[in-house]
Amino acid sequence: QVQLVESGGGWAQPGGSLNLSCVASGFKFSDYSMTWARQAPGKGLEWLAGLERDSKYKDVSDFVKDRFFISRDNAKNTMYLQMNNLKPEDTAVYYCAKSSYPFRPYARGEYDTWGQGTQVTVSS
Repeated sequence: QVQLVESGGGWAQPGGSLNLSCVASGFKFSDYSMTWARQAPGKGLEWLAGLERDSKYKDVSDFVKDRFFISRDNAKNTMYLQMNNLKPEDTAVYYCAKSSYPFRPYARGEYDTWGQGTQVTVSS
């Protein structure tokens, strides 16, 4: 059974940092590209970043590329999102997702399984 579990969310002050984790199970993590996305209250899903299986290619939204950093550790079946200089508008539920097919180049919008999300709240 494919499962993705996000953690690391919580409350942060503006300017603060959080490091989100996404632990994968039920599939061969190292064969798949992965994605981070978020959904703010009352808004649609916003794509943030994606990373190919060997970390050689990253695709990061222009809106966060100077503050958010995506990485993965295939030995730990885990993907990370380091978020720095957080802003109130970063308040959202953050999700990770698995790409639909193994060994494919990363493609935005191609994912089939989502985690349950982790809440991030940025306020003073």
